Amino acid sequence: MTESKEKKPRIAGTSFSLYPMSDNFADLILNALKKVDSSKVWMKTDRVSTIVRGRIPHIFDVTQAAFLEIAKTGVHVVYSATFSVGCPGDTEGHVYMAEDDSVMNRGLIDDTKQKVSAKFALYPMGGGNYMDPIYEQIESMKSHGVEVNLTHYETMLDGPAQNIFTGLQSVLQAMEDAGSPHTVMTVTISANSPTKE
Repeated sequence: MTESKEKKPRIAGTSFSLYPMSDNFADLILNALKKVDSSKVWMKTDRVSTIVRGRIPHIFDVTQAAFLEIAKTGVHVVYSATFSVGCPGDTEGHVYMAEDDSVMNRGLIDDTKQKVSAKFALYPMGGGNYMDPIYEQIESMKSHGVEVNLTHYETMLDGPAQNIFTGLQSVLQAMEDAGSPHTVMTVTISANSPTKE
């Protein structure tokens, strides 16, 4: 009997914050976090942000659903997140890595049609030739039906929220599949902004 050589997924995580531009921001944030199904991730909220850890599909599923829960109210809301895979400090919460890739919040996500503007930056760590993988992943975002524009320090994205989140998840997964020792990605997404430009 041969032992499977299939690579086990490493724990991924994100620290994200939601900023609704509304007097009842606290209720909007807390209600959104309560509404999402977080049963397949480790999640903890502190005074500044919420940390979500587990498999890549599940951390995107949970954070996207929380963001869209606020966005669908029509309030201007900003989502700010730092994603990480392969951090040497990730040692706890591996119980969630046993879960499959079937996500829990598809109903909340698919029911919300939302145009957004976003910026992301990718930081593959531990490799010498880091610019080529970055440019490859920027280019790959176009295949997700997203408008892509280069700017200083980050890449601008415009399009449906589902397409942007799917593309960003694919970017992080592609870096992991390529064997990046430690990948960090920063993301800012704005929905319902009164500013058109």
